[in-house]
Amino acid sequence: MLPFEKALDTVLKSARPLGAERVGIAEAANRVLAEDVKSDMDIPPFNKSAMDGYACRRADLTDELRLIETIPAGYTPAKSVGPGQCAKIMTGGVVPEGADCVVMKEYIETPAENTVRFVGEGTKDNVCQKGEDIKAGDVVLRKGTVLKPHHIAVLASVGSAGPMVAKMPRVGIIATGNELVDPGSVPEPSQIRNSNSFQLAAQARSTGTLATDYGITEDTEEAIDEMFKKVAADNDVVIVSGGVSVGDFDYVPDILRRNNIDLLFEGVAVKPGRPSVFGVSEDIYCFGLPGNPMSTFVQFEILIKPFLYKLMGCEHKYHDVRMPLDESIERRKTERQVWFPAAITAAGTVKLIEYHGSAHISSLCSADGLVCMDVGVSQIDKGTIIPVRLI
Repeated sequence: MLPFEKALDTVLKSARPLGAERVGIAEAANRVLAEDVKSDMDIPPFNKSAMDGYACRRADLTDELRLIETIPAGYTPAKSVGPGQCAKIMTGGVVPEGADCVVMKEYIETPAENTVRFVGEGTKDNVCQKGEDIKAGDVVLRKGTVLKPHHIAVLASVGSAGPMVAKMPRVGIIATGNELVDPGSVPEPSQIRNSNSFQLAAQARSTGTLATDYGITEDTEEAIDEMFKKVAADNDVVIVSGGVSVGDFDYVPDILRRNNIDLLFEGVAVKPGRPSVFGVSEDIYCFGLPGNPMSTFVQFEILIKPFLYKLMGCEHKYHDVRMPLDESIERRKTERQVWFPAAITAAGTVKLIEYHGSAHISSLCSADGLVCMDVGVSQIDKGTIIPVRLI
């Protein structure tokens, strides 16, 4: 068995970028930037009022001021503010020439028509200075950024209406097993419903890839080989669940070899998911995962997810938080890295969830994340600060 760290390193070093394309900003969410984005202007592009109030000179705050203009947002001031003058201004409005502060309207009295007086003890400037957020030419987003909603707002602000993004990997997913039936079917006594391909497709789509679920394939060499050829022809990545161990009907590794896939590893020192395999050819990547749903889920999260992001030019950052362990963890066998589902408690600790093994996918429904015990570790004591990988 290959240590997990070496398996991950092998997978990541195999990833070759798939190229880039321009997309409209409305389609850019969850895509990965393929180039740096620079601002085409200062932001704010003018001295901007931070609130509703009156723009004036700080030196005149002790005097009555004559109102010379009203400035709503989106309006260019027609006048400059001189001594003894002010302009009524709305939030987001352009601060007129001559004014160096905006007085909140709550601190203003109007002793006469078109006349105002400041009644506070002092005021902040309340002016957002031109370019204080971003200067024209500044790099605002770096290549490799996964575009989330707040990044989309930045793209719009700097005029990047057609960002260059990495092409989305096409991921084909196959579930093998004579015991599997579709979710809408009622299983016979020897059958179970197929959950793996739906789960893997959902996980893949969450990374911003084009995932296609090809459904269930019978546990025969001919059926798996035929389906593999079909899926490989239309995708960049193939994920097969089931058929990778050493049983009489575990044909996947041999079928991959017959299709000119160079298997870079067969078996990883990790639980769940030990029989996992990975291989490459000139134009496709293949993962073979065990059929148990916890194995497929965990292996996707820790192995396949960072690989898919690497294909898009992104160094995936895991969402780990560090928290004290609620109860001690013990195990006898320590030759594999092992992952457990865990929940974050109201007390701010992390607690393992009751877990019956690699078929117990429902244990994840109440989990906030996964907790890892490394190779050689037999016990983690209560109160130890440990990383929790959020899911």
